[in-house]
Amino acid sequence: MPTTNRKVVMKQLPVGVPTPADFEIVSESLGDIEDGQMLLRTRWLTLDPYMRSVFMPRPDNVGKTVIGGTVSEVVESRTTAWEAGDLVVGYYGWQEYSIGTPSDVQWNNPNIPIQRWDGSLGATSTALGVLGMTGYTAYEGLLNVAKVEPGETVVVSAASGAVGQVVGQLAKIHGARAVGIAGGPAKCGFCVDELGFDACIDYKAGNLAADLAAATPDGIDIYFENVGGDVLEAVIPRLNPGARIPICGFIAHYNETPDTRRMNPLQRLQAEGLPALGGDGNTDGYAFFGFSNLATRHPEAEQALETLSAWIKSGQLKYRESITDGLDSAADAFIGMLGGRNFGKTLVRVDG
Repeated sequence: MPTTNRKVVMKQLPVGVPTPADFEIVSESLGDIEDGQMLLRTRWLTLDPYMRSVFMPRPDNVGKTVIGGTVSEVVESRTTAWEAGDLVVGYYGWQEYSIGTPSDVQWNNPNIPIQRWDGSLGATSTALGVLGMTGYTAYEGLLNVAKVEPGETVVVSAASGAVGQVVGQLAKIHGARAVGIAGGPAKCGFCVDELGFDACIDYKAGNLAADLAAATPDGIDIYFENVGGDVLEAVIPRLNPGARIPICGFIAHYNETPDTRRMNPLQRLQAEGLPALGGDGNTDGYAFFGFSNLATRHPEAEQALETLSAWIKSGQLKYRESITDGLDSAADAFIGMLGGRNFGKTLVRVDG
C-alpha cells in the first residue's frame, strides 16, 4: 500500500496571470485509514477557470491543496458503502491520493454527495466533463435558465471550451441557431465543421463587432456568457428585446489586477438597463447560475446525465478533451487553460 502522497499546494497568491512559481508540489505521509474511511487513488483531475476566481485570491488558501473535481479509484476500503476498485466522482483536489468517507461531498456542496461512476454512461474522463460538471452547467444554463426555443439565435463565448462546446450543440438539438465565439481559426473550424455550429467568430481576427453582426443578422436571443470583456461589449448592441444572458463565468477578468481592472460585467449589464432574469416580472435580462442549480435537484440531475449520455451515443453530442499526464503537469496545464491554450475540456490523467 502507498505510504506517501504528493499534492499541489498554493505557494503564494498569484498576481495577475498565475505562474509556476505560485504552485508547489509537496509530499506527505498518508498513514493508515480508519474504520469508515477509504483510501483513494486519483485517476482524473479537472482544471477549471473558477479555481482562479474562487480559490486562488484568498490568503487563507496559501499552503493548502488546490481544489478540484476528481475521479478516484478505491484502493482500500474500511466501509461497507464502497469496495476496492470502485470509481468515486468527488472533490479531492490536486493530489495523487486522498482519504475519503461515504459522507464526503462534491464542490463543497452538502447537497451533492460523491457518486459511484457508472461506466455504461461513457468514458471515465467524461465524469468530469461532458457527463459531469461542465455538461450539467451547459444543460442547466441553456435549457432551464435561458429556456431556449426553436428558431432562436444562441451565441456562446469560449465556444470550443468545456462548457461552450456543449452549449452550441444543445442549441442545435433544440432547433436553435448556434453561433460561437472562439480564439483562432482552428477552434472556430472545430465548432462549425465538427460540432455543427452555424457560424463561429474568431475574436482574435480583429473584426469582432463586424463579424458578429454579420453572423447574427436577426440579432441575439440568448448569449451564454463565459468571458466578459470585449466579447460582452460586442454582444450587447446585438441583443434582441427579451434576450436572456445566462452567466457562467467571466474568464477575461479573472487575472485582472487593480491596475488593469475594467468595469465589472454585471455593472456593464446594469448600465444597459438589463434586469436580472425573472426580476420585476421580466423574462429578459441576465442571471448567474451554476452546476449546483441542477445537481441539487433530483431526479432531474440523473435524467440530465442519462439524456446527455444518450445524445453522445447517438452521435448528436460530440466532445473534445485536452489531456496532460501526471500531477506535475497540472500547474502548467491550468495556466495554459486560462490563456486559451486548451482545446475542449482540460483534464489531467493523474494515474492510468
